Amino acid sequence: MGRSIYFFGAGQADGDAQQKDLLGGKGAGLAEMTRLGIPVPPGFTVTTEVCNAYYASGKALPAGVEDEIKAAIGRLEALRGAAFGSPEAPLLVSVRSGARASMPGMMDTILNLGLNDEIARGLARRTGSERFALDAYRRFILAYADIVLGVPRDRFEEALGRARRQAAAKLGVDATRLNSAELERKVPDSQLDPESLAALIQRQKDIVLGATGRPFPDEPYAQLWGAIGAVFDSWKNHRAQVYRKMHDIPEAWGTACTVQVMVFGNLGDDSGTGVAFTRDPSTGERRFYGEWLPNAQGEDVVAGVRTPHPLSITGTGTGTGTGTGTGTGAGAGVDDESSLEARMPAAYAALVEVQGKLEQHFRDVQDLEFTIQQKELFLLQCRTAKRTGRAAVRIAVEMAKEGLISQREAILRVDPGSIDQLLHPSIDPSAPKSLLARGLPASPGAATGQVVFSADEAERRAGQGRAVILVRSETSPEDIHGMKAARGILTARGGMTSHAAVVARGMGKSCVAGCSAISVSQGRMAVTIYDDHGRSTGTITVKDGDLITLDGGTGTVYLGAVPTIPAALSGEFEELMVWADAVRRLRVRSNADTPHDARTARNFGAEGIGLCRTEHMFFDEERIQAVREMILADGELGRRRALEKLLPFQRSDFVGVFREMAGLPVTIRLLDPPLHEFLPQDEAQLQQLSRATGVSAKDLQRKSEELAEYNPMLGHRGCRLAITSPEIYEMQARAILEAACEVAAAGIEVEPEIMIPLSMTRRELALTRALVEGVAEKVFAEKGRRVDVRFGTMIELPRAALRAGELAEEAEFFSFGTNDLTQTSLGISRDDAGRFLGAYVEAGIFAKDPFQSLDVPGVGELVEIGRDRGRATRPGLKLGVCGEHGGDPSSIAFFERAGLDYVSCSPFRVPIARLAAAQAALAAEAARGPRATD
Repeated sequence: MGRSIYFFGAGQADGDAQQKDLLGGKGAGLAEMTRLGIPVPPGFTVTTEVCNAYYASGKALPAGVEDEIKAAIGRLEALRGAAFGSPEAPLLVSVRSGARASMPGMMDTILNLGLNDEIARGLARRTGSERFALDAYRRFILAYADIVLGVPRDRFEEALGRARRQAAAKLGVDATRLNSAELERKVPDSQLDPESLAALIQRQKDIVLGATGRPFPDEPYAQLWGAIGAVFDSWKNHRAQVYRKMHDIPEAWGTACTVQVMVFGNLGDDSGTGVAFTRDPSTGERRFYGEWLPNAQGEDVVAGVRTPHPLSITGTGTGTGTGTGTGTGAGAGVDDESSLEARMPAAYAALVEVQGKLEQHFRDVQDLEFTIQQKELFLLQCRTAKRTGRAAVRIAVEMAKEGLISQREAILRVDPGSIDQLLHPSIDPSAPKSLLARGLPASPGAATGQVVFSADEAERRAGQGRAVILVRSETSPEDIHGMKAARGILTARGGMTSHAAVVARGMGKSCVAGCSAISVSQGRMAVTIYDDHGRSTGTITVKDGDLITLDGGTGTVYLGAVPTIPAALSGEFEELMVWADAVRRLRVRSNADTPHDARTARNFGAEGIGLCRTEHMFFDEERIQAVREMILADGELGRRRALEKLLPFQRSDFVGVFREMAGLPVTIRLLDPPLHEFLPQDEAQLQQLSRATGVSAKDLQRKSEELAEYNPMLGHRGCRLAITSPEIYEMQARAILEAACEVAAAGIEVEPEIMIPLSMTRRELALTRALVEGVAEKVFAEKGRRVDVRFGTMIELPRAALRAGELAEEAEFFSFGTNDLTQTSLGISRDDAGRFLGAYVEAGIFAKDPFQSLDVPGVGELVEIGRDRGRATRPGLKLGVCGEHGGDPSSIAFFERAGLDYVSCSPFRVPIARLAAAQAALAAEAARGPRATD
């Protein structure tokens, strides 16, 4: 392990922005800002290596680290003219987590560390404010008790509520009819006087003593060791683990811990704290954007305890853009007088200058945390801002046009998965709606679901397949699992930078925050209804299970379900896709089974169909009857009669698909699933089929049992159906080729590709190819025209990959069916894997679910074997992928390296695959190194 401590302060820093792996994003950002001359309170960062050593040694700091920390504290004391643990000149610090990847709210932070009774009195004397000193002390006790000592915060709520009620009585506020949320709005923390705070502190200490059996620790260094250990411990807390899984952050990274001199935003009305973004993280608009609270500490803004104020006066056009968004709830308007620009113009001007400097320096949107202490600005954090998919696209394109980054950098800046957010539906403006309330538009998109009031309940009901909206007074990091499960999030408190807003945007969830018209208490939500003039006209109660709809783009909440319309993609999106298409090598097709699917795919930029599943066309009410007649027929003649009924349906489907994909290849897989899947699954369906066919229900049941298999995935399916019943594939080949001739006769270019599923031997392909070619010659003779048709196969079995050389003697193309290839390679059923695969990922056996992201060492090697052996036989053999992995960015990166020709995915994942393919091409180019020059 290298050095443990990196110091920053007085314009100098041991570290810099390039050392995120070691210092975490927070520590690296603070070091870089210090180097840039930006006002940053001095401090030091304990490295991620120390965190990993802490865990390796049984949660103990490595030898010598405590001495290094004490030495660093000594440097802080010298810089500030104060002493840690001294009542005469108290030095207080914050202890903050900071991983190399941003994990907002997932780990722990403790402010105001270094206080005890005597030091609090000294702080009061030094600042001239007893109220401030006691407020800082009670905040410290609450945070330390919760994070370090493990005393739940709710144990302290009753004590705080009692203090509020006592303060309400002194202020002449009748608190008898107010619930806790209403009382907090009427009597905020700033209204608690010194007497109330002193009594609250004593009650907090009593709670700690009762819960732990020990008094609250009052020795500052003991507090510091406990806090550093708790920060490291928070790297493996439940919410952090959930977040890491969601964002593929390795556990081995660890977190850094930054200890920093406290500056105080709660010293009075000339102080404050806030969060700012150099551009709007929801829309991407180029404007300085953020919120602040006067006489508050940073936790008040991000925790959503109070609804904050805007930074800018509306429409002033300061900073990189124009003003900042505002609005706090139903009937609420913008109060320019509460903005930072109006209240502290000098501090605001300094902040505007700093944010512009930081965006230019880092060449990306920055998320800033700041504190103003008695009108003096300090930056506490600078990190690359999280943003919605829509904002990411706009920001990348506009920064490229501004010359801040290149087009290639713009392509790499956008997470392909985040594009999915652009494709979500929005509220239909013409649909009838019942307005319930208005809040802040914290994360775009529309969501409808049942109201639930706890994260656990959200997760439980979502697991049952229900759509839910999580409603909270404000969310906390402990709600992460419920936020993940919910379709949308609604909070009564908090702003655009609250925990709910930041996490929802990262997840792509619809979120309305700071909806002050609602009050959440005891499993129900009371909503105050306002008229157009902002006057209260009554209250509506919304209960658990009631339906509501959120419009996260406008901050509107509606009662009941409201219809939605498809998303409209922005001009910036189209421009980014043009840039991506220009650099990518992999083609992107779509899995599409109907003309509608094909149209959708083409609109999203698909360059053909990589998988058209003919069996999906059979489940229509008119067709399933003929399919069942074919299955139940006693012999070939009966099967052919039933298939004749299906032929016009199949032909019509293919005509529609060919027309939609004019000039593009269409790969059609012949029938794959076992036949018993088409038979009735319950008694009512059996009786209905019996009446239609004249076959007794008993005989139908017997036939179904005869066809049933112990392991149908490996049973009588795919090309095996053609070996035993060739007439099935004959009908499908005729339908495809007749449709191709019909469309070609209309002057439309067609490129049909017929694909045989589940082959493993050359002989299977030789037989099925002869069948297809025989039908083709008959159709071409009947129609008086020929069309070019390719013949190929899916590679879904390990043997097929191993024997790809001989299969390529018959097949003109391969499509790796990675869903089945994963199942058959790993010996894991995709349908049953959910019971244990999560444990495999947690145990590190698989880095990710192999059915979502390709198992490159295993299944990937089979793909490479199939590629090499197939192309050795047939140079130029076209190779594609048509499993779910075709839309997974990390899998696409492998397919690029493997030299495949195309991927195929669902229509709505086509844009994701296009961008991922471009990023994979750029990564491959970078790995090859600089281009050789003449």
